[in-house]
Amino acid sequence: MSIQTPEELAALRTAGRIVRLMLDAMKAAARSGITTLELDRIGGDVMRAHGARSAPTLVYQFPGVNCISVNDEIVHGIPSSRRLRNGDLLKLDVTIEKDGFMADAAETIIVGPPVNESAIGARLAVCARRAFEQAMRVARAGNRVRDIGRAVEHEVHAAGFHVIRDLCGHGIGRTIHEKPSIPNWPDPSASQLLTEGLVITVEPIIASRSGLSLLARDGWTVRTADRGLAAHYEHTLVITQDEPLLLTAA
Repeated sequence: MSIQTPEELAALRTAGRIVRLMLDAMKAAARSGITTLELDRIGGDVMRAHGARSAPTLVYQFPGVNCISVNDEIVHGIPSSRRLRNGDLLKLDVTIEKDGFMADAAETIIVGPPVNESAIGARLAVCARRAFEQAMRVARAGNRVRDIGRAVEHEVHAAGFHVIRDLCGHGIGRTIHEKPSIPNWPDPSASQLLTEGLVITVEPIIASRSGLSLLARDGWTVRTADRGLAAHYEHTLVITQDEPLLLTAA
């Protein structure tokens, strides 16, 4: 969507704050021994306390409040009885609806005590965030959608990792996935101009090996085809003439 009124911006800010609170609550609770379903319930309790609804459930009938993916799971992991272990690469992806507006964010963290910063999972998580930060340099009115993908892919390749081209960011606002798609590589067809007030997600989704993906038997979870690790970092933002406005940041 493209914001037309101050009231729309205020509503999106509210949705973004709820997403942030949910992410922070689940991150604080993530530890060895907890199940992904227990984490999902923690996020869901925060969501309901603020009068919001799970957008994946509302729009796609996803069997959980949040998408929670571990290690080689890239996105759309279903919360379950799986218990986390120290060193797991955990992706928390939160999308909610509040008063007709939606916001979406994701973070990747390492479960348990601090790990060696040179470990591949830690490097991958840092790379996803840095790729997002590089994209913010060009995510402004007058540039094109493909400029975002160029910035992301350059950072990811420089770190020796791979963009998962099957998955990308998107417009958002009144529903989860709106136009335009925001590829994480400089797709020549992504030529749309970024305009002031446009609401999108930018979300580097990257892998340690080939970047090829496949759909798991559950019909929801997307995994790396080679069982390499994956990381995901995302915010909902509003395009401006200068730095974008991050709606889901702390």
